[in-house]
Amino acid sequence: MVDNAKPWADSMPEAQFKLMHDILAAPSPIGLEAAMTQGVLKPYFEQFAPSHWGVQTFKGHAGIVLDTHPGRDDLFTVMVIGHADKIRMQVRSIGEDGKVWINSDSFLPTTLIGHEVSVFSEDPSAPGQYRRLDGGTVEALGAIHFADPKLRSGDKGVRKEQLYLELHIHGKDKKKQIEALGIRPGDSILMNRPIKPGFGPDTFYGAYLDNGLGCFVAAESARLVAEAGGAKNVRMLFAAATYEEIGRFGSRVLVSEMRPDAIIGVDVNHDYAAAPGIGDRRMAPIEMGKGFTMSVGSIVSEQLNRRIETVASQKGIPMQRDVVGADTGTDGMAGVLGNVDCAATSVGMPVRNMHTISESACTRDVLACTHAVAETLLALDAEEASTGALAADFCNNHPRLDQASGLAHQGLPASED
Repeated sequence: MVDNAKPWADSMPEAQFKLMHDILAAPSPIGLEAAMTQGVLKPYFEQFAPSHWGVQTFKGHAGIVLDTHPGRDDLFTVMVIGHADKIRMQVRSIGEDGKVWINSDSFLPTTLIGHEVSVFSEDPSAPGQYRRLDGGTVEALGAIHFADPKLRSGDKGVRKEQLYLELHIHGKDKKKQIEALGIRPGDSILMNRPIKPGFGPDTFYGAYLDNGLGCFVAAESARLVAEAGGAKNVRMLFAAATYEEIGRFGSRVLVSEMRPDAIIGVDVNHDYAAAPGIGDRRMAPIEMGKGFTMSVGSIVSEQLNRRIETVASQKGIPMQRDVVGADTGTDGMAGVLGNVDCAATSVGMPVRNMHTISESACTRDVLACTHAVAETLLALDAEEASTGALAADFCNNHPRLDQASGLAHQGLPASED
């Protein structure tokens, strides 16, 4: 099994932080995820994966899967899924005054103003070749002096239709200057904000923690499994999916193609305790620095959750239970969305300021999630070696609430006097 020295309680090693930095910094907007999947993850897989493991790629998207037993469809199969796609802004149109009008996608428009971005533009004269333009910022107002009184007072917000890319173009024919660069509608725009260590102990902040962190957990849990001797009795698939931010389309394709028996979706979660203005919603008391999160509800398999919770308890890995309703909101839904019968759950890490340029998290939570996933996979492998009946157990041993034992009040606590 994985080393019991409890590495999730320590600061993240420099090499792991660099890997996390590189994964999160890879320019992988929706539909163009290969910078992360094939530029960062695939070479990393090749560093540690045994020679008999294989990497699966796909025709219609840049998703990637590290497979411990290629072709072994007879084995009980577990897929761990992070998603590589990043929220991206896109060029909508170019004005005569040189303003490049953009959309905000899933960002709050107000959070974008003034921040540096990079434009990734396909060369019109060489389709398939891309150029990177740095130095632009997202703007909407020009200056506070031009804003209406309600916006200046904070009574009114910035509309997404107001957003434009400021490229500091001046002189004659501003629109033609931009068009001469080959910038066109549809070009992707990403925040230029790589992660940095935060002020609080073992914290970091930056853009696109959602969901490079899920891909980091998938990759590092694969490494831990390999270092522990590899998968012997269970087929393990470590996936970086695409298209999550526009409807979780990529993961359902991966699951439909590879038909795992179980899915562990890995995604960021919210630090509800620190979220402003939601106290009356009575959210689950999840917070940064207290461990990984595990979803309960929706389509989540209680059998799979039980195994994760058992491992976390045995290993002393800090865990927080989250409550989800009809939808987990993550790639943990890939099985039901892809019409594949499989046990599924969703785990993750609490972050603050999600979908902004200053997302922040705790490295100890990331490590806790990584080790929880790796230990669960190894426990499933050991269980299959012992019983040879994982598939049958998941099919036939669903929780029976009609067999629940009675629970009575335990009495008032004893007086301290």
